[in-house]
Amino acid sequence: MTGLKPAELRTNILSGITVSLALVPEAIAFALVAQVSPLTGLYAAFFVCLITAVLGGRPGMISGATGALAVVMVSLVVQHGAEYLFATVVLMGCLQLLFAAFKLGKFIRLVPHPVMLGFVNGLAIVIFLAQFGHFKSVDSTGLSVWLSGSALYVMLGLIALTIAIIYLLPRLTNVVPSSLAAILLVAGLVAAFGIDTKTVGDMGSIAGGLPMFHLPQVPLNWETLYIIFPYALILAAIGLIETLLTLNLIDAMTDTRGKPNRECMAQGLANITGGFFATMGGCAMIGQSMININNGARHRLSGIVAALFLLGFILFLSQWIEMIPLAALIGLMFVVCEKTFAWSSLQTLRKISREDAITVIGVTVITVLTDLAVAVLAGVVFAALVFAWQHAKQIIAHSHLDTNGWKVYELQGTLFFASTANFAGLFDPKGDPQHVVIEFRQARVVDHSAVEAIDALAARYLSEGKTLHLRHLTPDCLELLERAKDMVEVNEFEDPHYHIADNKLG
Repeated sequence: MTGLKPAELRTNILSGITVSLALVPEAIAFALVAQVSPLTGLYAAFFVCLITAVLGGRPGMISGATGALAVVMVSLVVQHGAEYLFATVVLMGCLQLLFAAFKLGKFIRLVPHPVMLGFVNGLAIVIFLAQFGHFKSVDSTGLSVWLSGSALYVMLGLIALTIAIIYLLPRLTNVVPSSLAAILLVAGLVAAFGIDTKTVGDMGSIAGGLPMFHLPQVPLNWETLYIIFPYALILAAIGLIETLLTLNLIDAMTDTRGKPNRECMAQGLANITGGFFATMGGCAMIGQSMININNGARHRLSGIVAALFLLGFILFLSQWIEMIPLAALIGLMFVVCEKTFAWSSLQTLRKISREDAITVIGVTVITVLTDLAVAVLAGVVFAALVFAWQHAKQIIAHSHLDTNGWKVYELQGTLFFASTANFAGLFDPKGDPQHVVIEFRQARVVDHSAVEAIDALAARYLSEGKTLHLRHLTPDCLELLERAKDMVEVNEFEDPHYHIADNKLG
């Protein structure tokens, strides 16, 4: 690849191989959650990973089939079948393209830092808990039971060995990513000694051919759209939220800046393509992305290599990949969880405001108990309410009498819908003298609710037969005022224009 030094080339290639190995059990597991074939999940991982790596706005980020999407898909598959899922994935991609076309990806920057911390911690816990599903097996009666005895001890021992290699090998050499070395060494150990343990093959076969073009076999009518549109909308929203938050996280870790709108476009194209090749769709994967970033991969090449090797596994190496012990991949994901979790946030909780601490903990808990989209939405809404409440309390007025005996109120703060009640309580129309001045030089009038509050206050003074003077109001405020219009003293050279949003302004 142009511009890559030999060391960077090696790092990105080897990291891509590591990621591809980690993608296999995840893709199979999420496909089974969605109640579709394992190959449906593997092909989804291939298309989404490849297209987003080539066209996406965040080099180094890995995308594929995810659990957050799978849990939404399962009800659609159960009720209507897999063909409706493929049509839904196509529509999901179209909605994501619309999101990109309107350049809405930039608004992810508005997500507060406490929400990001909660998202990261919640996802780390979710990934950690998801690994315990591999500690179960199916008994002779078809029931899922926890491993016990030697099988459990072997699994735990191999996990511990994997974790030890990942943490200790970098002290000796960085030629090969420690995560890849750990997988290969543990797999070799299991094969050499014939250790009986769960492998990737126990989850399902990954053998298959090239993905084939497939038009979803659904009726092209309004009834079909009525069925798939709600699912497509939810999937598109969850996919973009998880993707853009992961993008933000990688930006922070690498001190670089991704392109959210471009990433939305790539995600949309990937899902449209996947839907026409009978896949389940996908989005960014925080676990695999952390593997890639922690390995030092920063280029698109790592994602391309991961996708191509994944396809190679399906076509040529399925029997070998199926022999990889699950314990090695579980150990790798445990390390990812440990490195993803923002441990510093536990100390930060004692230093930040109570509201921010509640946001961090709340988003974490909601992510674990429900899903990412609900958690992030709840966090953003709570943070917005806190912000509004804090600024609502900051509207104040200092009063004094001027040389003419007029009472002057020097207003400070932001006047908007949440602060209008406090604003009204700052004045005393009955007790004030005949002439009253409200000075807006150090205040900001934000919305139409604020303008209405000014009008209402003017009406109170008029009812008392007193004269109210409004100084340094903005020209756009003047356009919106009704009863107080004649009370405004306009300074065309000093008064700013804030462009208050209101239907009256067209």
